[in-house]
Amino acid sequence: MTRHIVAGAMAAALLASGAAAQEDRPAYVRALAAGYKAAFTCSNLFNGGITPEQTEADDLRGTYPNLTPLFASLMASVDRDRRIVSVPYDPAMPPRIAAWRPGLGCTQLPIGATLEAVSALPQLSLSVPNFDARPWPIGDRQATARPSGDEASIRQAVAAAFDRRTYGQGSETTAVLLVERGRIVSERYRPDLTMHSSQRTWSVAKSIAGTVVGAAAHKGLLDVKAPAPVPEWQRAGDPRKAITTEQLLRMASGLDSEHAGNRTDALYFGGIALADQAASLPLVRPPGTEFRYANNDTVLAVRGLQHLLGDGAASLRFPFESLFWKIGMTRTVPETDWRGHFVLSSQVWTTARDLARLGLLHLEDGVWNGERILPAGWTDYVRSHGAAQPASGFGYGATWWTFPRSSGLPADAIVAQGNRGQYVVVIPSRSLVIVRRGFDGTGMNFDIAKFTTDLLGAFDKR
Repeated sequence: MTRHIVAGAMAAALLASGAAAQEDRPAYVRALAAGYKAAFTCSNLFNGGITPEQTEADDLRGTYPNLTPLFASLMASVDRDRRIVSVPYDPAMPPRIAAWRPGLGCTQLPIGATLEAVSALPQLSLSVPNFDARPWPIGDRQATARPSGDEASIRQAVAAAFDRRTYGQGSETTAVLLVERGRIVSERYRPDLTMHSSQRTWSVAKSIAGTVVGAAAHKGLLDVKAPAPVPEWQRAGDPRKAITTEQLLRMASGLDSEHAGNRTDALYFGGIALADQAASLPLVRPPGTEFRYANNDTVLAVRGLQHLLGDGAASLRFPFESLFWKIGMTRTVPETDWRGHFVLSSQVWTTARDLARLGLLHLEDGVWNGERILPAGWTDYVRSHGAAQPASGFGYGATWWTFPRSSGLPADAIVAQGNRGQYVVVIPSRSLVIVRRGFDGTGMNFDIAKFTTDLLGAFDKR
C-alpha cells in the first residue's frame, strides 16, 4: 500500500512549526538570514548582472516569514574585484560569506568560516562557448516566428500574465516565453529585465537534475534502476544502500525529511555541506512506498552521479559538456556547496531562453539537432507516475510534474515547477513550450494550468 505526503495544508502546518522552532534559535536564524542575503546578492550580481538594489526589491521580498524581517538590518558588503559578498550578523562571529567562481557561481561558506576559506573552494577551468550569433535554438539569431492561431488572443493572454491579478492576485511575472514548432512566437519581460537576465530556478532545478541524470543514463554511466551510488551509504549493514536512483528521482526514497521535506535551510542558506545533511537522513518508510516532496532526494541522486564520475573536475564538467552546452544553455550556472557537490534541487541560475531550450530537448524526446542526448523514451519516463503519488492535484513523475486530469490539458503535458512562480511547460502533442518566470510572494500562486489552458485556446483560434 502506497502512502503520500505532499505540500498543502499539512505541509503548511509543518513549515509553520519549523519556522516557529527556528524562532527559538535567534542566533541561528540570523545566521541563515545573513547567508540568504549573501547568497542571493552574490549569485544575482556575478551570475546575471542583477544589482544589489534589484536583489533587495525582488529576491529579499516576500520570502520566508522568519527571515524576511531580518534582511533590512543586515548590510551586504560587495567586493567586486574578488567577487565576494559578506554579510555581518553577529559581532562575535565572522560574517556570512558567498564567493563566486567561474562556471560554478556563488558558494556559501559554512557558518563561522572566514575569508581564508575561500581559497580552498573547488575550482573549475571552463571556457564557456558564446553561441549568441548562431541561429536559434543553439544561439539567439533568427529565433522568432508568427504563431499559429489568433496572435491578438495570444498577446492578450501573455499581457494578462503580467497584470498581477488574472492568474494570481499579487503575482509578479518577470518573463513569459512561448515556443511553438521550434520557434519563439511570443517573448515578453518585465521592463527592467532582458532575455539574458538570470534568475534562480528554485525547484525547476529538479527537472534540470533529472535531465542531467538522463544524459548520464544515455551514456551508460548510470542505471537509474540500480541502487544509488551515494558513498555515505555503502558500508555493510546500511539499509539505505538499497535505495535506487529512480526512487530518489521520484521522491520515494523512504528517507526522513524534516518539515515535509521541502525545507533544507541549512543547505540552502546555512552553508552546511550536502553530504553532512542530506546523506545523513535515516529511513522511515520502505523505499518506493511513500511520496514525500523532498529536496534531499534530488540532491542525493546527483550526489551519487558525481561520485560515479570521480567527485572531481570530471563530475563538475559533466552537466556543461553533456547537456547545457550541447543545447545552447550557456547562461545556466549550477551552483555547488563548498565541497563541490551540486545543489541541483534549487540552486541554479538561468535565463528564460535557456529554460526554453531545456523544454525543446524534452519536446523532441531528448534529441537535439539529430544527436540523441537523453535515452529514447526519456520524456515518457519523466512523465510516468511511480507507485507513490501526491494525494491530489499535480502528479509526479521522475523530477517532472503532470497536470491534474481535471485541468483538461493534454495528457502528454509535463511541467517543471519552482518556488516564486518558475514554470516550464512542455506539450509534445502541440509542439509547444511555455516558460513563465516570477517573483511571486508567499501565498501568491500563479495559476499555470489556467494560463496554459488560455494559451491553448488562443492557439486554437483561426
